[in-house]
Amino acid sequence: MGSGLLALMVAAIFTGAALYVNMVEQPARLTLDDRALLAEWKPSYRRGFAMQAPLALIGCILGLIAWWQALHPGFLIGAVAMIAPWPWTIFVIKPTNDALLATEFDQAGPQSRALVVKWGGLHGVRTVLGAIGTLAYLWGCLQR
Repeated sequence: MGSGLLALMVAAIFTGAALYVNMVEQPARLTLDDRALLAEWKPSYRRGFAMQAPLALIGCILGLIAWWQALHPGFLIGAVAMIAPWPWTIFVIKPTNDALLATEFDQAGPQSRALVVKWGGLHGVRTVLGAIGTLAYLWGCLQR
């Protein structure tokens, strides 16, 4: 399997996981009371980060290798889209993550709920970036 197809596969896994969070997990957690909402978000965030961060990095590296081999712009576009969640997370989402992680369960309330709602919207950008990467890699793979 070529690096382009591997990049496409990794990008699709990243995007599927991100889409699941936005379409299934986030709406379900918002039905919980404030304390349970925070109690669910914290371990879910940690597990999601541990899975999605490496996928984004691996997807970017594979895309760069495919671009180097094929010189198709789709692979370069995909690689940029796949690494873009890293700075987005570090510079935009991290303050929200930090505030939620620092909130004790007995302090959960409307403010922590509002932060989880905000986090969901911010996470949606990661989903869109993954979808862009996936589509760009698909374009590259179909043109080879």
